[in-house]
Amino acid sequence: MPKDYYKIDLMPLPYDYTALEPYINTQTMQVHHDRLLKAYVDKLNATLAAYPKLQKLSLEQMLENTYLIPDSARTSVINFGGGVYNHNFFFNSLRPGIAGNIPIGNLGKAIDRKFGSFEEFRKEFKEKALSVFGSGWLWLVKDYKGNLLLEQTANQNSPISLGHIPLIVIDVWEHAYFLQYLNLRNEYIDNWFNVINWNRADEIYNS
Repeated sequence: MPKDYYKIDLMPLPYDYTALEPYINTQTMQVHHDRLLKAYVDKLNATLAAYPKLQKLSLEQMLENTYLIPDSARTSVINFGGGVYNHNFFFNSLRPGIAGNIPIGNLGKAIDRKFGSFEEFRKEFKEKALSVFGSGWLWLVKDYKGNLLLEQTANQNSPISLGHIPLIVIDVWEHAYFLQYLNLRNEYIDNWFNVINWNRADEIYNS
């Protein structure tokens, strides 16, 4: 039988498991992608199997229009669908580390205008990422007016459900860093700055 068209696939990483060493190690990437993300994909597909009308929507359409989701499925789609979307965005917003990794282009200029400088942005971003209580994310987003915002989301909530456009994100669930950094979230955040894909973020900002 042909594959059911609605099923969400486990997207491969856009680089090797080893590519983000030493900032994010190979074991963390393997577990994070192959086990954690896969579990969200499987649970989302299991949810969608019972809802033919939802199968006609893309994942982004579901998360952007959560009012379209039946009450009986809404929490599962937000949790599991958000888990898929957020993780895919996170993995795709990273690249092998480079020295002097800073924002570029129009996004770099916008960050300087909003925060005063990249160093001030980095300081505020780290403070807000450290202050995320429990499991969640910190995003740099563009709102519907084009303004830059730092936005915390809990669990697997996504800023696209608020009408915001994500530019970069850090996953601060413990599974994203505990195998390498244990409870030292601050060290993980510092090293994560070395692997941000600012080229991709600038392309999204410009679009």
